[in-house]
Amino acid sequence: MRMEILTKGDNEGVQKDIIEKLRDLIDYKNLEPGDKLPSERMLSEKFGVSRSNVREAIQKLEFFGILKSKPQSGTFIANIGQIAMKGMLEDILKLEDPGFKSLVETRILLELKTVKLASLRRTEEDLQKIRETLDAYKEKVLNGKDAVQEDLLFHLAIAKASKNSTMNTFMLIITPEIITNFEKYHVCDSDQSFMGIQEHEDIFEAIKKQDPQLAREKMKVHFKTLYQYCYNT
Repeated sequence: MRMEILTKGDNEGVQKDIIEKLRDLIDYKNLEPGDKLPSERMLSEKFGVSRSNVREAIQKLEFFGILKSKPQSGTFIANIGQIAMKGMLEDILKLEDPGFKSLVETRILLELKTVKLASLRRTEEDLQKIRETLDAYKEKVLNGKDAVQEDLLFHLAIAKASKNSTMNTFMLIITPEIITNFEKYHVCDSDQSFMGIQEHEDIFEAIKKQDPQLAREKMKVHFKTLYQYCYNT
């Protein structure tokens, strides 16, 4: 059995093709809000792609509010007008893959807000989770190991503690891309990883004290190198 491996560019092309075909299917069948789409299996056979590719395309359209999946029931057209839906589909098809710098900039803007919210809304359970991710990062750095994932898990724990599900979702969306490209762009070196231990400690203490202004200031200090990368290059 021959197995095909898709590169990121190939996969994006497949996703765009599936979304275009879903748009055409909706138009051809004149589907309206509340109407059910064919099953993933039927769509994969009809479009000549894998079920996982179909699932990813459906999840993307769910994120933008065009489709809605119901467990044990199937996938349905969301409750939006047909004109609005067609316009949104066209906009989604025109979306460009974000550059790494724009992802990092988005992360900075998000985290300056989430750290303030986390300092106001965190629970003892949240503090414990943040502490665990901080300790995992510290252990990796002190042992000379790559700690990029542990660093980002620390920040995701803060986003979760903010109790803002939308911001948390955005962080979850952009984090994999940042992990993939972090070393490629050499944003941080080993010395900054060691400095990050104390910076993480300072952020944690500010959240623990429930001081939103201090938490934001400590996060800005932590992001000094990222600021330089985004705005001085």
